[in-house]
Amino acid sequence: MPYYVYKIQEGENQARKLELQQEFDVYKEAKNKVRELRATHPADDHITFKIIFADSETLAEQKLREVREQPILKEWEK
Repeated sequence: MPYYVYKIQEGENQARKLELQQEFDVYKEAKNKVRELRATHPADDHITFKIIFADSETLAEQKLREVREQPILKEWEK
């Protein structure tokens, strides 16, 4: 399974604009690409870069679009 590097831009109403940057067969190459993209992109923007491991580009985008619930913090974690 390949590693996909995506540029994710947060939009209105929790909508995410996904843009595939590159596909890699080796994790280390994908990690280096994400580090390079993060270093060259301004930190104040609403853009993030992520690596996703999936069978296909379609499945990768489905995983990235999933809305996860925030974990419940226990009393001792506050």
